[in-house]
Amino acid sequence: MHALTLYYLKMADYNFKEIERKWQSYWDANQTYKTRIDHSKPKYYVLDMFPYPSGAGLHVGHPLGYIASDIVSRFKRLNGCNVLHPMGFDAFGLPAEQYAIQTGQHPAKTTDQNISRYKEQLLNIGFSYDWDTEVQTCAPDYYKWTQWIFLQLFESWYNQKEDRAESIETLIRILASDGNKNIKAACDEDTPLITAEDWNGYSEQEKAFLLLKYRLTYLAETTVNWCPALGTVLANDEVRDGLSVRGGHPVERKKMKQWSMRITAYADRLLEGLNRIDWTEALKEMQRNWIGKSFGCSVTFDVLDSDLKMTVFTTRADTIFGVTFMTIAPEHEMVDQLTTPDQKNAVRDYIETAKNRSERERMSDVKTVSGVFTGSYVIHPFSQDKIPIWIADYVLAAYGTGMVMGVPSSDTRDYAFASHFKIPIIPVQEGAHTDITNPDFDPKAGTMINSDFMNGLPVTEAIELATKRVEEKGIGEAQINFRLRDAVFGRQRYWGEPFPIYYVNEIPIPLPEDELPLILPEVDAYLPTETGDPPLGRASEWKYNEKYPYELSTMPGWAGSSWYLFRYMDPKNEKEFVSKEAQEYWQNVDLYIGGSEHATGHLMYSRFWTKFLYDRGFLSVDEPFKKLINQGMIQGRSNFVYRIKGTDQFVSYNLKDDHDVQALHVDVNIVDNDILDIEAFKNWSPDFKNATFILEDGKYICGNEVEKMSKSLYNVVNPDVIIENYGADTLRLYEMFLGPLEQSKPWNTHGIDGVSKFLRKFWRLFHDKNNQFNISEEKANDQELKILHKTIKKAIEDVDRYSFNTSVSNFMICVNELSSLKCNKREILEPLNIIISPYAPHITEELWSLMGYKDSIMNASYPEYNEMYIQEDSFEYPVSINGKLRTRIDFNLDIPREEMERRILASEVVQKWLSGKEPKKIIIVPRKIINVVV
Repeated sequence: MHALTLYYLKMADYNFKEIERKWQSYWDANQTYKTRIDHSKPKYYVLDMFPYPSGAGLHVGHPLGYIASDIVSRFKRLNGCNVLHPMGFDAFGLPAEQYAIQTGQHPAKTTDQNISRYKEQLLNIGFSYDWDTEVQTCAPDYYKWTQWIFLQLFESWYNQKEDRAESIETLIRILASDGNKNIKAACDEDTPLITAEDWNGYSEQEKAFLLLKYRLTYLAETTVNWCPALGTVLANDEVRDGLSVRGGHPVERKKMKQWSMRITAYADRLLEGLNRIDWTEALKEMQRNWIGKSFGCSVTFDVLDSDLKMTVFTTRADTIFGVTFMTIAPEHEMVDQLTTPDQKNAVRDYIETAKNRSERERMSDVKTVSGVFTGSYVIHPFSQDKIPIWIADYVLAAYGTGMVMGVPSSDTRDYAFASHFKIPIIPVQEGAHTDITNPDFDPKAGTMINSDFMNGLPVTEAIELATKRVEEKGIGEAQINFRLRDAVFGRQRYWGEPFPIYYVNEIPIPLPEDELPLILPEVDAYLPTETGDPPLGRASEWKYNEKYPYELSTMPGWAGSSWYLFRYMDPKNEKEFVSKEAQEYWQNVDLYIGGSEHATGHLMYSRFWTKFLYDRGFLSVDEPFKKLINQGMIQGRSNFVYRIKGTDQFVSYNLKDDHDVQALHVDVNIVDNDILDIEAFKNWSPDFKNATFILEDGKYICGNEVEKMSKSLYNVVNPDVIIENYGADTLRLYEMFLGPLEQSKPWNTHGIDGVSKFLRKFWRLFHDKNNQFNISEEKANDQELKILHKTIKKAIEDVDRYSFNTSVSNFMICVNELSSLKCNKREILEPLNIIISPYAPHITEELWSLMGYKDSIMNASYPEYNEMYIQEDSFEYPVSINGKLRTRIDFNLDIPREEMERRILASEVVQKWLSGKEPKKIIIVPRKIINVVV
């Protein structure tokens, strides 16, 4: 008998602790999950969004997606696939740096400790990861290739004629021979038109600065979210309500020279690619909205008594006769020129307030109306009316031209602005759904009025005519615009990838590839320098060849996560970020599971980098993730105690309405089924050591509420505690049992007992009444085969639909039915054990071993269901009288209709409700219902 099962000769109780420790050791020692390229098998690549290793470790909400992906991975292996299922850590981040600032401990040490904790927890849950493929974005042998990809971007430009990125050398050759008059490229708006003679006469510095206007990563003055307290620039999704998401510190908008990524070059391709990937429509729509492609035209307005001009981009040129004001973004460079002396103070005060709101906040906040008049006017290009110019923070400098023509009769935000500031409103559409004050308002409904040459035209025709007239008048042209902006790529912090860039006479020079990685230097503190330089400015003599200063910013958190899926394919390769063989075999990710909060950050940037690497010939695919599922959140179930205000006395939940109380969160780990452990509560905090209690029936009952699982709400449940008390297999099954993967659902530890009992009942199928392992070689009967094959079919369908909660329910039904039949036959239990193994790998490995197998259950084959055993020969019909259910009658499926009707009318229950009357008709819907109409 197998050595691993010897101890079961003496004792056959389900000892999950010993079983789980044993099989985790076995998997590690035997490299059960080792992944290799195997062309004899179809590949399947399953990936979780890798975690940032925080000091708190995992709570029970974190493994939800990991368990789902592990079930799919194990299922695919059992079905003959070669599965890549890796795990790593997104290890650069602000929390470790903030801890370093507070304690002086190097972020690398903190991160390493946190990763060790995470790995311990992940191993305890029994995931089928190949840990030899682990990556950590903060490891020099990993970020060497992040730096290498940055250099490829730096040495590339986007050729719009070819619709792809190319080496910067091809651009240099064109400039040297023809100048840039015929070049169609993604470049800065202020790129000058030059001849070949100009280029060839440029100094090296002039050439370098011109090329920066074309490079896919470049230095430029950019308006950024600057957080003085954190000493760094933050991305839009790291700012909320003018405060940093991390720490809640004030954030201000300011101009800084920053590294940026020219993601806008890929805007159209990022949109097109959405049609070729299996993501939810909601997620695709989030990306489409973020990219924000719109068709319209530019229109130029002359500023009154000035040489200045205001050019707007509009998708609704047809509404131009409804313009009653102009708005300009607070950070726009023309604000000072447009502000009259008498409005200077008001404008200055408004801008000071408005500049601290992030672009994302300004775009999403439709309720707040604010603005200030500049004192200036433009002349309407058609009516010649005088139009006031306002400043409003719902206009973004980075979108379009940073200016908007206000049409309050046709745009809800313009209407709110005009109504608030009592600006005239001119209706330009009439007909159904054209009243902007009504909920059924449709901005493109009706026909045009008060619009000169467009009067009477439907909106679609008016847009086309207005654009044509604007072009004829020479005041604009048809255009395509995008909301997507180039991505700021620099952070003024220590704990990130150093840029492989040094400077000679202010020219950024790339580090030679054979000198990568550029390692983070040691510093004496993790704060900015006294002169305001980033923390890397504290590094002693940190210069290239001891002469040329390095870039002092570091890369953002999304750099390492934008390509990590490819490193997993070939993590030990020292010569390239992934070999051609490995990438062409694994291609890209077949199933990606993670949170929807990354829709416009990580997922967008990863798609951008993949398309770029594809263009340059380093990848064979241009999309990173074929299918993506956003798992829902496991919410916390918070508990509350109720303190009578002004006292140390706490009143139980059902008695609190008789008192003036303050509700306080209490640690859920000292509450069992809403009953408070009073002594533990007194010891929980010094503030409560003298607490007294008003009880009900001798118990203190806590209140409860479903909230986000968070340390601050004391509702975090540690998976270690669940595993200690119930086992990892119970945790895995319970997380799936809670509800559909994509939906959020509350955690309730009290409900886990049912799943624990199920596993024990499953275990008992394989053991006799003396707790000895005992399975029979007797042939299964039809009833047992039917139960098994229905379960197999449902399990396959559920995995294909990612409906894991219904599979767990199905397993429970199956085990209950087999238990009632006292079935212990190998023909039934062996395949059942295999189909349950992706969900509960430890117990099924143990039972597999007890059945005499010497290798892992992972080497088994997933059973096929046989339709012959599932076919029903009868159906129990619900029988209604005049639409009300009265009874149920079982009929053979091949029974003639006449015989069915005879038996229906012969039923005592039906006769009772007929009361001697003849039925008008009998409706029979095969395999569904019967309705007798009286």
